[in-house]
Amino acid sequence: MSPSCATVPHRVRTEWRTSNKFTPAIKVHPYRNRCGLSRRDFATKGIVAAGASVMPSTLVSQPAQGLERLPFKNDGYNFWTWRGHKIHYVVEGQGFPIVLIHGFGASAFHWRYNIPELAKKYKVYAVDLLGFGWSEKALVDYDALVWRDQVADFLKEIVKEPTILVGNSLGGFTALVAAEAMPQQVVGIALLNSAGQFGSSDDVTTEAEESTVQKFILKPLKEIFQRVVLGFLFWQAKQPARVESVLKSVYKNTSNVDDYLIQSITKPADDPNAGEVYYRLMSRFMSNQKKYTLDSVLSKLSCPLLLVWGDLDPWVGPTKAIRIKEFYPNTTVVNLQAGHCPHDEVPEAVNKALVDWLSTLPSTYDASQTL
Repeated sequence: MSPSCATVPHRVRTEWRTSNKFTPAIKVHPYRNRCGLSRRDFATKGIVAAGASVMPSTLVSQPAQGLERLPFKNDGYNFWTWRGHKIHYVVEGQGFPIVLIHGFGASAFHWRYNIPELAKKYKVYAVDLLGFGWSEKALVDYDALVWRDQVADFLKEIVKEPTILVGNSLGGFTALVAAEAMPQQVVGIALLNSAGQFGSSDDVTTEAEESTVQKFILKPLKEIFQRVVLGFLFWQAKQPARVESVLKSVYKNTSNVDDYLIQSITKPADDPNAGEVYYRLMSRFMSNQKKYTLDSVLSKLSCPLLLVWGDLDPWVGPTKAIRIKEFYPNTTVVNLQAGHCPHDEVPEAVNKALVDWLSTLPSTYDASQTL
């Protein structure tokens, strides 16, 4: 990892609301994070994880009280068959379409406070990625391109018109690669503490040829060891107490870490194939993140980008948002005093940031021409 990717103490301008005015204040954030979520973070901390201008930072510490919340349904909402697999999604509202993509280990229900509010002005879709939530726990080789293709086909077959993609964590990187695949349909992207790493000149691109000993002895033994260890970690990670503990470590304001949220994560983990999916994700996908880098994807985009960043995220700090903006100038940044999942921790602030940004995009109010 390059030194520029590490989070170092830096000065951040934060605006404190007093009455009807903002009072600027300078805070120092001494967080030390990496630009991307590591394989170890996901494995050891649970199944929860995923024109240049700067908008004012906002300090929000109040819980989501009084906001309408998407009703939790044990059997889910709507289902779509994609390549023979059952895919779950929620759709609410009318108007210009927005597609919400959850993070690692989460589901469409993680947008519980965002869907009802955004649906007042837009047609909101929230889709469960294959292997997560109420979507099928398919036994496939998981790769960034699997979710890219799923989202791209969802846009073509279900949404069928120009769209804004919004993604948190793993869902953020999925939104980026899907936008790259569908440049004519994706007219804007919003990332909330997105996963993904910038490439490094030190990355090794060549692989040594496997010897007979490596291929037939060492590799199988390594896989057996991984299965034992990851099997135990999965069992531990899906325990409600463990899920609650992990959530509280990434929500700086833990008011919204409740039974609804915990159940939306633990219920899908009871699927018979969930353990095998977890193994495939941890042993293959998470160990091969360098294959697709943020710079390689961003260099192929042309649509407006919004970064809504929880600066107190212990996994993906604000330095990553700064680097994305430096690399991709057509970016608007909103910094929030929140953790890894600002859309659920401080939903009022995130909803406002999204609506304010969407109102500046001509495509969101001139969508009469469909594809």
